[in-house]
Amino acid sequence: MNKKLVNFIVKKYLRFDKKNPFISISAILAFLGVSIGVMVLILSMSIMNGTAKEFEKKLFTMNYPLTIYPKFQNSLNEELLAKLQNEYKDLKFSPFISSQAIVQSGDAMSGGMIFGVDSQKEAQINSIYAQAIKEQELNKYDIITGAGISDKLYLNSGMKATLYFTELNPTGFSMMPKMKRFTYKNSFTSGLNAYDKAYMYTSLEALQTLLKKPVGTYDGIHVYSDDAFKDIEKLKVSLKDFDAAVIGWWQQNGNFFAAMKMEKTALFIVLMLIILVASLNIISSLLMTVMSRRKEIALLLSMGATTKEIKSIFLRVGTIIGFSGILTGIALGFFGYWLLDTFEIVSLPADVYGTAKLPLDLALSDFISIVIGAIIIVVVSSYYPAKKATKIDVIDVLRNE
Repeated sequence: MNKKLVNFIVKKYLRFDKKNPFISISAILAFLGVSIGVMVLILSMSIMNGTAKEFEKKLFTMNYPLTIYPKFQNSLNEELLAKLQNEYKDLKFSPFISSQAIVQSGDAMSGGMIFGVDSQKEAQINSIYAQAIKEQELNKYDIITGAGISDKLYLNSGMKATLYFTELNPTGFSMMPKMKRFTYKNSFTSGLNAYDKAYMYTSLEALQTLLKKPVGTYDGIHVYSDDAFKDIEKLKVSLKDFDAAVIGWWQQNGNFFAAMKMEKTALFIVLMLIILVASLNIISSLLMTVMSRRKEIALLLSMGATTKEIKSIFLRVGTIIGFSGILTGIALGFFGYWLLDTFEIVSLPADVYGTAKLPLDLALSDFISIVIGAIIIVVVSSYYPAKKATKIDVIDVLRNE
């Protein structure tokens, strides 16, 4: 193949065509379309990944990496806890008792979940809780609430709040819900409004007494692990003899992350259509070039140029337009990423999204998928016009044109 001839003609066809400006304008639009498509894909995937990781971080804190739960009532006890602590020195365990409750202060009321925990053990695995207690000693009937509850009830440190539980007490001819006055100590802010408006913490002893739980039995055990996916398999083996099971944070919120993954996939496909639409301009530009250069193509073929060289010319023109658009889009995408990550151009309501700054995180797999997808679309779009150029009837064109 005559590379000098191919390169010469490619350079000629890439110059602005003053006789047929619409061809060049169509090529420019194709270049811009591919660039914008790649840029938008990079930024969109970065935002989707950043948002998912931000929620994952918040859910990881409040839901814990692993949670051990009983298959039967009272199957989690001190014996199991001691065994796990001795067997897994690298893991941290925090037993808990939980119940639904309504908290009242004055005329204001709010409902949620209350957890009875060992203060020291819980602080080791829950940074939000540790920050709320600030190493202070908590009495048996002290309570820590989410900021949403304390704000709604206008609670200040040392104030009394009454908690109503779902358990009932017989009183004469009627049944009354169990109630107890707790001393409010402090509140926590997790970054997710749903938890701040629903979660409360007190001591293990308080709920054991109020709910008449046997001493040394628990509703569950929260587990901190640096490698939850690996440790969950080990724990499953150890729990077989104790009628207990273990679940990971990703399983507790499986529907949420599955929905986010589906949304991300749908967004990727929709935005890839931008590049597909832009590639139509590459097809139309090359086809118009073929039609306007029919005489030149026929002359080249009659003078000994091969169909492979003709195909290579138009394939290169199309891929140069497309690849230059991809590279420009990548540059614009990373520049936009830097701008959004460095400056607070977009501000989010922290109570809704858990952060005021736009979260960004571009995964390498997403970047590779964007580039490969764009390359495939550009090459396929360039191939058809290139093949069409080789189908010209040389004798017919030279006779009539």
